[in-house]
Amino acid sequence: MRDIVIGGICLVLGLGIGFWGANTLNRPDSLTSEQSDIQKMAAVQSMGPNGQPTAGLQPDIGQVLTAAEQDPNDFVTQMKAGDLYAQIGKFDKAIEFYQKGLALRPDDVQGNLVLANAYFDSAQFENAAAAYEKVLAADPKNTAARTDLATTFIERGTPDLDRAITEFRTVLENQPTNDPALFNLAVAYSKKGDQEAAKATLLELEKANPTSELIGRLRQRIGLN
Repeated sequence: MRDIVIGGICLVLGLGIGFWGANTLNRPDSLTSEQSDIQKMAAVQSMGPNGQPTAGLQPDIGQVLTAAEQDPNDFVTQMKAGDLYAQIGKFDKAIEFYQKGLALRPDDVQGNLVLANAYFDSAQFENAAAAYEKVLAADPKNTAARTDLATTFIERGTPDLDRAITEFRTVLENQPTNDPALFNLAVAYSKKGDQEAAKATLLELEKANPTSELIGRLRQRIGLN
């Protein structure tokens, strides 16, 4: 899993499309394996990011899932079904529905982004990288996608730390105070054995955001505690 939360929940249900846009999700701790998938989905959708109940109507989850199965040519419904499964951490099912949606609109940027995130969260880092690269081909300034792409090169079975460092540096050229990029860049340097560069990047993070909760985590991660 990523060390850092890059994105947030982006379910814009009132607009008809609610593509799930985060890798590391804020899920209620109360979900249990005994609950049905639909119960888990309802529990997640009824709670806000702080675990507090949210007001407003929730979509008919069963209806969405049934519609997705019955109408495989409806892009929006396929993606909504994928969102619902992503919310409860069933990324295999989320990927299945996202792929069905993208078969209809293969160049949809947000669709490819949520597919990439689902691949990431199921530790399919090579597949995630391919999907992030497709997003970046259409939206080169998408720093969240590029940061996540860079992180895939750290997390995969055979890391490519040089490529990770290059991608993080690209992010930092445009956003020099990007906390997640600084954090993961330092991790990449540390894993590469360049402890001086890791320490220098830690100093960049401390300067950029002295109160960042990531500072302590980074010190521990690169062995400075």
